[in-house]
Amino acid sequence: MENVLVAGANGTTGKKIINLLKNSQYFQPVAMVRKEEQKEQFEKENIRTVLGDLEKDLSHTVDNIDKVIFAAGSGGKKVVEVDQEGAKNLIDVSKKANIKKFVMLSSMGADNPEEADDLKDYLKAKHNADEYLKSTNLVHAIVRPGSLTNDAGTGKIELQTKLNKQGSITRDDVAQTLVRSLHDNDAINSTFEIIQGDTLIGKAMESNA
Repeated sequence: MENVLVAGANGTTGKKIINLLKNSQYFQPVAMVRKEEQKEQFEKENIRTVLGDLEKDLSHTVDNIDKVIFAAGSGGKKVVEVDQEGAKNLIDVSKKANIKKFVMLSSMGADNPEEADDLKDYLKAKHNADEYLKSTNLVHAIVRPGSLTNDAGTGKIELQTKLNKQGSITRDDVAQTLVRSLHDNDAINSTFEIIQGDTLIGKAMESNA
């Protein structure tokens, strides 16, 4: 089984990713959290946890790690420090550790932040982080969902490199898509947008391959 580091494990989407990985036959989650008191919820489930602050040295976080999912976010408070530089920090240590795949949770609009009415700074930070990841030799997938909802997942999405329309998607389905993107034969060095749709996640990803 491959060890998958989840940055942002304590977030709403992060916790869903951890749960999916915990029940997977291929992957084992490693929860990266920022505060000591966030560790217990994962450790009592026998999930390996590691303390890591995206603004500090992260080299210890990728010890014995095969793949990485970056699902951390500043919540709009420190977009440059966390969403941009924090992501680049984790990309750098992943590169040195020869991580097999880096899956980035990005956002629709990150391809063209200048066109956004709101969240411009956030989208610019995500854009810069995505471009930095693309410039490395890391095998990667960049997943750009529409606006996130807390509804129950449907297991179905609409997926295109560029959708050219707005839409929303459940956090459940985003988490499913991110975990699916970890597989070696799915989403190789690709960037795509997802919203709610009628196609099963696996099927949608296969037809985009």
